[in-house]
Amino acid sequence: MQQKSIKILMTDDHPMIIEGYQNTLIATKKENEELVIDIATNCDESIKAINKSIAIEQPYDVFFFDVSIPASSDNKFKSGIDLAEFVRLNIPNAKVVLLTMFDEPYRIHSVIKNINPDGFLIKSDLTSSELASAFKAVLNNPPFYSGTVNNVIRNIISSAIELDEINHQILHLLSKGIKTKDIRNHIDLSLSMIEKRKKHLKELFDIEDGKDETLIQEARSKGFIN
Repeated sequence: MQQKSIKILMTDDHPMIIEGYQNTLIATKKENEELVIDIATNCDESIKAINKSIAIEQPYDVFFFDVSIPASSDNKFKSGIDLAEFVRLNIPNAKVVLLTMFDEPYRIHSVIKNINPDGFLIKSDLTSSELASAFKAVLNNPPFYSGTVNNVIRNIISSAIELDEINHQILHLLSKGIKTKDIRNHIDLSLSMIEKRKKHLKELFDIEDGKDETLIQEARSKGFIN
């Protein structure tokens, strides 16, 4: 059986987590697979490894990016999402797996829409067996999404309502108790534009009493926010 070498870069700022990922992949790999695993703990280390692999024409086959990692020293890369975008542009054939602690529907939706990762795993869902299954699926039949991600997708698809990223974020902020006048501190829109979007949201969700609380309740019941 011909040996197959798979180059992997794992980026996470928690060494024990990376060690766990490594051990799981090595323990569950196929007999004909040789895993070459490099690690990085921040954006600087990760982008250095990525650029080096491109320069020597030996790019990585699979990337595991934790979403929340220390930014690069030049602040060009602020998260695993920025690194994933860089890989999508520069190594388009590589498989990208994102891992995160966040489970907010609007953020999950945003990542899928903008990155379209080959794997998307919520850490609270993750077990050794699921990581092993994700790795196999990403190599052979992507994408692989963990349970929470699948639930968000299922809820949104089952609804006839379609939201753009900004409206989704407005709902999220309202659900966190952010007042309308303060939303402009989080989104680059004027107060009048935010009010217009909020009015449109209430029309989409058929909110008859006009209350923000009712909008949040209805959006939550349809799975758009937690």
